[in-house]
Amino acid sequence: QVQLVESGGGLVQAGGSLRLSCAASGRTFSSYAMGWFRQAAGKERVIVAAITRSSTNTFYADSVKGRFTVSRDNNKNTMSLQMNSLKAEDTAVYYCAARFSDSTYWLGFRNTDYAYWGQGTQVTVSS
Repeated sequence: QVQLVESGGGLVQAGGSLRLSCAASGRTFSSYAMGWFRQAAGKERVIVAAITRSSTNTFYADSVKGRFTVSRDNNKNTMSLQMNSLKAEDTAVYYCAARFSDSTYWLGFRNTDYAYWGQGTQVTVSS
């Protein structure tokens, strides 16, 4: 099992930047594929970015491509999401998610792809 804790959310003006972090417990973090999701008020939770267990592949939703960067440090059991050029429509609760994977190439895009979730961190972008 793995426990996930997000941090780094907050209030930022449009055009600004934030860096979210996801800290994972356990000694097998490198065996987990990871993802970032977000849920805006009144909407479904959707994928933002995903990264394979050894960072060989990444995925970005079209809405954040070119502005957000996902990365991970398996030595520190952390995953990050660097968010630049933030827009009001990026306002949401952001969640990190994990799934044990036998494959170094597996990426998950759906909520149901992931077994473990953090509690979420609020990101609010003022226009």
